Amino acid sequence: MLCGQTLTLMLTRRLRWRELLRQLHFVGVHSQFVVLTTGIFTGAVFAAQIQFQFARLGMESATGVVVTIAMCRELGPVFTALMIAGRVGSAMAAELATMKVTEQIDALRGLAVNPIDYLVVPRFLALLISGPLLVGLAIAGGILAGYVVAVPLLGVEGNYYWDRIVLFAEAKDVWIGLIKAFLFSMIIAVISCHQGLKAEMTTEAVGRATTDAAVNSSIAVLISNFFFTLVLNIIFPVD
Repeated sequence: MLCGQTLTLMLTRRLRWRELLRQLHFVGVHSQFVVLTTGIFTGAVFAAQIQFQFARLGMESATGVVVTIAMCRELGPVFTALMIAGRVGSAMAAELATMKVTEQIDALRGLAVNPIDYLVVPRFLALLISGPLLVGLAIAGGILAGYVVAVPLLGVEGNYYWDRIVLFAEAKDVWIGLIKAFLFSMIIAVISCHQGLKAEMTTEAVGRATTDAAVNSSIAVLISNFFFTLVLNIIFPVD
């Protein structure tokens, strides 16, 4: 219901640009370091593990394409979504729950301001815009880190590494990751805002809403990822 109301208001009401820009700065700019660090070390450790196993089979040249496809289709969007749920989702829930407890949301209603339009829509849009960009950052960082680990450190031939990526990785791999990022952002925004808005009028409710937002968003991302993977692989089949 909250998702439906948010989408309706987003399409029918005037957008609050100042609040949207503030949320974009919080969600996008402030999350870059966390997301980039996650992407870099995910790509690095995955490249190392793949190289250790593939070396036994004489398939070292396939390390690059496996790391690239895995980062684009699964590791990049999923780990980025989990970081966003922990950092951004919990913060949104805490802020809205605090406003609920201190009766600021009731004050908005008293001023004839729709709380969903004023509070939820900018956060929802900020996540939809920032999510795919952050995932793209994580994917790029992971691929570059995988190259650094595989080629200079573990001795994989650099030309074969990039040739296999160009030969087997496709644009649809990136599209799958970005589509997942968009859907995960929607899930995190709705769950986090819902947890904040439904908080009880007690001080303990703020902490409970914060925890529930992070945990529920993370679980929803992991569960939905399975179904998104099935559907997207039907839409973008492997050639």
